[in-house]
Parts: sequence; structure tokens; C-alpha cells
Amino acid sequence: MQQSDVVIIGGGIIGLATAYRLLEQFPDRKVTILEKEREVAQHQTGHNSGVLHSGIYYKPGSLRATNCRDGRLAMEEFCLKENIPFERCGKVIVAVNSKEIPQLERIYERGLANEIRCELIGPERLKEIEPHVLGVQAIHVPDAGIVDYRQVAERLAERVKQAGGQIKMSAKVTGMFRSDNRMVVQNEAGELEARLVVNCGGLQSDRLAWLSGVRPNAQIIPFRGEYFELKPSAQHLCKHLIYPVPDPEFPFLGVHFTRMIHGGVECGPNAVFSFAREGYYKTSFNLFDTLESLTYPGFLRMAWKHWRAGWNEFHRSFSKDAFVAALQRLVPEIQSEHLVPAPAGVRAQALTRDGRLVDDFLIQENDLVVNVCNAPSPAATASLNIGKLIVEKLAPRF
Repeated sequence: MQQSDVVIIGGGIIGLATAYRLLEQFPDRKVTILEKEREVAQHQTGHNSGVLHSGIYYKPGSLRATNCRDGRLAMEEFCLKENIPFERCGKVIVAVNSKEIPQLERIYERGLANEIRCELIGPERLKEIEPHVLGVQAIHVPDAGIVDYRQVAERLAERVKQAGGQIKMSAKVTGMFRSDNRMVVQNEAGELEARLVVNCGGLQSDRLAWLSGVRPNAQIIPFRGEYFELKPSAQHLCKHLIYPVPDPEFPFLGVHFTRMIHGGVECGPNAVFSFAREGYYKTSFNLFDTLESLTYPGFLRMAWKHWRAGWNEFHRSFSKDAFVAALQRLVPEIQSEHLVPAPAGVRAQALTRDGRLVDDFLIQENDLVVNVCNAPSPAATASLNIGKLIVEKLAPRF
């Protein structure tokens, strides 16, 4: 049986960043990443919209807030060192009417509490920044940016290998058990015995936690994020990142405009319940995934509480006119003919049994296993800092 000091499950950006940070601090350790696909970054990382988040939305003092702020700087530093293109293009969060101003001001206060560089601006200044946006007030966040996280992940994989780490592809984990003071990780590429295991399984993280002997405090419910892209003739309508004021009770930010680092403008996401954990198409269906979600008490409670918002999301999913209407609240000149379909992503949203959305990174552990059970946005932005945090948890156990 093969031996390793640390086995990391998952070849997305969190798993790769953890391996990178681990070998950076402990270059003599044997580190193995197990990835079930044939290439890294095939799920949440590879379907990410590429925003370098500032951290303005998150509860002050939360892991999301602190890791986002420091993680963005670490990500920019990594990109500079590796010659990976990124851009601080800035963003605006726009109140389209007076009813949205109190929530906008609360977001601004959070931004100040999180030490984010941001400014409340009026409609005149908004027109200077985004001439085609309609709003009565906005927050300008100059440090928000864009990058290609798949490219970052691929570069992290290269650096992990160069540092002596091993990445096993087509190595889906099927079981784990304790053998004395070590863990045996059963996978499709063969068994591995490790001193420590880190679960960075993303959409499968709760199931992997169960396999590791840890009962997760939440279950993953998949939501598909559906996008359109602006045709070249309409891309001049968006110069930065343009966001609406989000519903404070709903876990998604609403449809928005995202400039892409390699060109183009993405519009979305529309967030709908996915009938498969890795369901990137409207027709995607997995019976086990669906039954698991629909029989989970937490999902039923959340669906009952947010049925109206959920219905609106489904309506936009099947009505391009409804999607366009949502975009027109921000940019009135947008028309249906400006939009073409773009690839979708799936978000792993953790829900507790009482229906609460887990609004922060959730890390559960025992003496041999660290489970990253919830890593929502801004996990990609914060990945290098999350990796550092996990290594800090592992270090005393070596």
C-alpha cells in the first residue's frame, strides 16, 4: 500500500492551494492529491466567473471576510509572480430606486468595517464610471477584479508537482477507515495510507466527510448558475463589474454583469435548484442526488421560506424575456438580441437541517481529518489564504 504524509481529496483550487501552501511550509512532506476527474479544476473552479472579490458583503470578523481581503492580495501576488493576467477593474453595486438605499448603505458599512476601499456615490458619479447604468445611488469598489481561476489552478498544479507533490487523476475516493493512528483512503487508483487527510471535495464534501467518520453539520444542496454572454456589439454597455443590491435574506447576489479577463461580458447567474450535483445543463438529472436533496429537511424548510424568490429564479431560467428584464433594471439598453447562452456552473450551498444557509466557510475536523464542508464564494479569491489556514491546522499534528 502506498504511503503519504497528507492526502488531499479534490483537485479544485482549494485542494491545490492547500497542497501548494503545505509544500511551501513543509517541503520534506509527502503530499498526494486525489482527483476523480482526468484533469484538475473541472467543477466549481473551472466554471467560476473569474471575479476577484473585495470582501465587501461579508459579516465582519467572519472567515469569509478576513480570508477574502487577505486572500485577494495573496492571489494577486501569485498571479504577478506567475505572469497570470488579472485586472483590478473595479465594480459598482447599484441601488435602482430609493427602497434599495438602506440595504446599500448597510453593505457600505460592512465594507468600511472590513477595511475595504469603497465609496458611496450619487447618480452623476455613477454615470461617469458606468455611462449606461441607471441608479439613484451606488457603491464604487475600485479593488474588485477579474482573473482566470482555471489558469490559476493549472499553475498551482504545476508548482505542486515541481515541489514533489503527486496528483493522481481518475482517483475517485470510495471509502476511508482508520488504521491505528493513520487513515486509509480507498480510491479508484488504489489504496493510500496517510498520516492526515484533507477533504476539499466541493460539491461532494459532505459525503466525503461522512466517509471520513465526521458527521457534517450541513448538507450540500446544488444550485445551477445560468449565464448569458453579451455579443461584441453590446459589450460597450459594461465597463466594469455591475451588481444589483442583493436581497439580504437570499444567498445569491442577483443577476449582474461581469467583464471577463480574456474578453467579453458575462451576465448572470440565475440560480436554480439543480437535479444533479454536477448538473451543468437544464436536462441534467441524477436520481440519487435529487432524492437526497428533496428529502432533506433543511432544503424543504428553505424552499418553503424562499419559495417566491425560488419561483422567480426558475421563471428566469425558462424565460429569456424575464432574464433580460432583470438585466434592464441595471442597464436599460440591454435587449434580448444582445445575449447568447453561456456555460453554466453549479454552486455547492451548505444547508443545516433547520433550513439555515451556512453563510461562512465551514471546516470540521477530528484528529486525522480536516473537512472543508462549505467553501462558497469568495472561496476561489481566498483560496491561497484558506490553504494557509488549513496548513496552520495541520502543522501541530506533524
